[in-house]
Order: sequence, then structure tokens, then C-alpha cells
Amino acid sequence: MKFVDLGTGEGIGANCHLLELGPFRILIDAGMNPREMGRASLPRIGMLGREPTAAILTHCHLDHMGALPLVTRSFPDTPILMSQPSAMLAARILHNSVNVMLRQKSETGLPELPLYTHGEVDRMGANIVALKYGVQRMMDYQGEELGITLHQSGHVAGAAAVELCWRDERILHTGDVLFDAQRHLGGAKLPEGPFSTLVMETTRGLSSRPADGGRDAETMRLLLAMEQTLLAGGSVLIPAFALGRAQEIFCILHESRRLLPQAPVYSVGLGLDIAERFDEITRKTGLLRFRSGVLKDLGVRALETDLRPGRSPARGIYVLGSGMLSENTPSYALAASLLHDPRSAVFLVGYCDPDTPGGQLMAADAGGPFAFDKLDYQTPILARVERFDLSGHADREELLAYALRSNAANILLVHGDPAAREWFRAELAEKLPNARVHIPAALEHVTA
Repeated sequence: MKFVDLGTGEGIGANCHLLELGPFRILIDAGMNPREMGRASLPRIGMLGREPTAAILTHCHLDHMGALPLVTRSFPDTPILMSQPSAMLAARILHNSVNVMLRQKSETGLPELPLYTHGEVDRMGANIVALKYGVQRMMDYQGEELGITLHQSGHVAGAAAVELCWRDERILHTGDVLFDAQRHLGGAKLPEGPFSTLVMETTRGLSSRPADGGRDAETMRLLLAMEQTLLAGGSVLIPAFALGRAQEIFCILHESRRLLPQAPVYSVGLGLDIAERFDEITRKTGLLRFRSGVLKDLGVRALETDLRPGRSPARGIYVLGSGMLSENTPSYALAASLLHDPRSAVFLVGYCDPDTPGGQLMAADAGGPFAFDKLDYQTPILARVERFDLSGHADREELLAYALRSNAANILLVHGDPAAREWFRAELAEKLPNARVHIPAALEHVTA
């Protein structure tokens, strides 16, 4: 097998991996780097050369999917394989990406935006092939056969690990993994080894396993903090990724609505639309546990549009995108309305890149100044700011245990910051000394 990282080669970046097995050229993911804008955010699709035999999507987060329409632009006949839930979500999320890029163009004047159009998203949709979890699909090419199987990997709705079987080689690409069940989604069901090659994510390589009970304990801690804030007369802002985290928070609020002090729930945008798609996925596939009645029971209200920095909004619980408080998003605007209020709180429930406003807020000192540059506004941090570990990624001990069980001859460490990958490399070198462990650099050709 030959492997090439067509993304950034380090960090989370624009995920895009080419695997070559004999005549088969399989492209796994084609994402955008969330830290960049325009062409700088893209993987090196132009380095592919000849047409891939197939593209496979692990899940619908933009760092894995955001550049897929450009694959179709370059290779209009390449099928794009993905799970059933992902096939029901992909186009909607990519259409939203086009809208975001159009807004970015009006703000920045960057001439290459949008990188693709609504029409190209629709054309890409015609190439999508939906696969059931655990059912092998055979592909014939130049007299050879390749078996492709998707396995549920937790993380978000539709997330899949990719198993490839060719001759005597068995490769597993984990995609993003969460073994714990979420309120709306079961945990990962990855196949057991041995594998000739394991390509494994390393997102939480610097995060040790929580000693206090994990996800359920963090959920209870979040609910207690919300109760304290609401009883004090304040509002709660929960910045949440539109795919996955927002729906989990809705489920948590729904389960606890009779325990928390009464307060209206506000939301807006893509997270609500995806919640409706989740209802459809639940009804049609049974692969989720989410019904739109959750939103109805909570009485979710539309976000008021007249948000002003420093002016407190109506008391309530606000579940808003983006999860990292990115600029020009509802959560960014509302945070600028809340941070001055000592009764209120901003509760972050997922990963925040250190360079995003969410990451900067977590690193800032309570009482110190915080600048909302896009709003030309600065305020002291008087509201409660706290992080709760409801990550969509498995902790490093779980991933390490899986890698050890896999008994893989080759292990490629991807999708993580350099220090996170190095932690895994050191642990695997000690505990699995017979395996070849490699951290691929961008465009490096790795033979396994």
C-alpha cells in the first residue's frame, strides 16, 4: 500500500489522504483547513494526477468534507462513497459552506471566493453512493477486486471508519472516533485486527483520560453550572458545532428540562436545520436517537437579531454556532453581549483551536480585558467562563488500547497536532515494538 497526505501534513488541517493498492487509487476525505481562508484552506487535489478509483467520506465536518465539490470538478465520474446518514447531510452542509464563503467574499474581497458554487454542490450530490455500515462493497478494476466496508465510528452522525481489503492486505482508516455513546448517537463499533496497516487519528494525544467519571460526570457538572447561573438571574451561552454537538446539547436539555430552573431556549441557523435532518435519519435508518419533538418540547425560540455588544440579551439558554466562537457567528455576537455580566456564563463544550476567539477566551484571565476585534469592542471578562469535556473524540488511552489490539504491522498517525502524534509514536514504540510507526509529512509517499 502507498499512502500520501494531500493535506497540511500536521495539525487538524485539511484532511485528505490518498491510498494506492495495486490499480486502485482511493481518496479518503477532502476537507478544508479551518484556520485558513480561500485557496490556502484547500488540500492539494491538483497533486492527484490521474483520476481516483473512488473517493470515500468519513464524515460531514468541513475539515473532512469541505473540498469534495472540487474533487467532482476535477474528476466528474469519480463515485463518492459515504454512510447513509452522511449521504442525507452532506449537500445541506456544503450549501451552507457556499453561503459562508459568499459572506466572506463580501467582507474580505478575496477574489477566489466562493471556492465552488451551489450548482457544483448539486453536481457532486449526483456522485454520492450511500453504504450501510458493516456491509462490504466490492469494486472491480483492471482484473483486481477491492473490498470496502464502512464501520460506525461514533464522533458525529454518519461518521465511519474505512476498511479496505485487497489481496492479503487489510487496512483500516479510523476517521474520527468516539467510543462513548452520546445522547443521540451510539459509540464506535470498530473491527478488530490484525491489520496490515492502521491509519489512526490522534486529536486528543495530549489529553489524558478524565479521572472523575468521563462524559456523564461532565454532563452533570454542566447541568449544575447551568442551574447556578440561571438561579442567579443570568443567561447561559453554549457555543456548539452545528453538526453533532448542538443536537447533543438539545438532548441534554430535554432530559433535564424539569430539573433546571425555567428559562427559554434560543437557537438559530444550521444547527436547527440539521436537527430536523436527524429526525429524518432516525425514522429512515434507525441509526440515530433524535426526534424533532425534542425541539418542540423545549420550545426553542429564534434568536433576536438586535444583539449589541455590552447590552444583555433576554435571560435564557442560548445554543448557538460556532463551537469555537468564530468571528461573524451568532455565538461570537452573543458572547460580546454577555461577558460583562457577572451573573451570566459562557460554557464551552468542545474543542477550541487556541487561535480562535473561543480558545483565546479560555486562555484569558477572569476580570481581564477581552477584545472582539470584528465588533471593535472590548470588555472585562466578568461572566463565568468554563469548559466541559464533551468532546467528540476518543481519549488517547482508548485509541492507544485499540491500536495495541489491532496488532497492525504498520501504523500511520494522522489528524492531530505534532505533540499529540509524538505522544502516540512514543507509546506505540514502547508497547508495540514490532510495528512500524510513522508520522506522514505533507506529500510524503509512505509505503506500508
